[in-house]
Amino acid sequence: MKGVILAGGTGSRLWPLTAVISKQLLAVYDKPMIFYPVTTLMFAGVREIAVVTTEAQQESFKATLGSGEKWGIKFEYCVQSEPKGIPDALKSLPISFKNEPIVMILGDNLLYGMGLGSSLAGAFNGTGALAFGYPVANPSEYGVVELDQKGNVKSITEKPVSPKSNLAIPGFYFFDKSVHSKVLELVPSLRGELEITDILKMYKSQSALRISVLERGTAWLDTGTVESLIQAGEFVKVIEDRQGLKIGCPEEVAFREGYITGNEFLKCINNAPTSSYRDYLISVAVEFGLSVI
Repeated sequence: MKGVILAGGTGSRLWPLTAVISKQLLAVYDKPMIFYPVTTLMFAGVREIAVVTTEAQQESFKATLGSGEKWGIKFEYCVQSEPKGIPDALKSLPISFKNEPIVMILGDNLLYGMGLGSSLAGAFNGTGALAFGYPVANPSEYGVVELDQKGNVKSITEKPVSPKSNLAIPGFYFFDKSVHSKVLELVPSLRGELEITDILKMYKSQSALRISVLERGTAWLDTGTVESLIQAGEFVKVIEDRQGLKIGCPEEVAFREGYITGNEFLKCINNAPTSSYRDYLISVAVEFGLSVI
């Protein structure tokens, strides 16, 4: 299974912060926003990730993430020339991705929860589609899913005026390989974009859509506005300060998940400049009995 991070768009809700930098490269507390979806995909077992960007910002993403080799993964970069909706971005994927199941995450989404990593690794069996439900106080601002008492999908509505449930659909989806042909069948909505909810409805019509409601205690943060960006930074700071652990640290995830060896982890540390981030990596190395020069 291959991963996709959607990091295009104009970031207009964060302007003027996004006048010169992509919103997915803005800081969420102590690291770039995109580190959080990258580590979510790594926890899901993904080793190849396509990063979909605008043409203007692609070099900045390459400078931030590199090839992925240092983390035991591989990044490929592709351009979505115009913001025509989430499904439209799949048209820009490399050919090697277009006959594969994918797990797709929006680049401004942050997911956190104890045990979330292990649950993601076995969440999808490669057939149909899997999306998630998350209770929110303001469902009319999101795509909303309505479930029956058995957990089956009754309806999916994009930003409904009168929501039928309080379950928003986070920007994190698993799709089988048929998603690539389904995208080609879509027509733009009234706002002129291809809608992810229409893809989910296509799977629903085939009885191939499953919704997993995220467990209580799991946090989903959409960092697409100034207010939510600040809230996400505060959330990460509180968790890291209380637990002494970092959220969204690719080097640590790569090492703990076996993507890189101890020696490769030490190389990451040696290549990092003096900083609190490097100090944290050193503490992880010490935990595992590795000698840092």
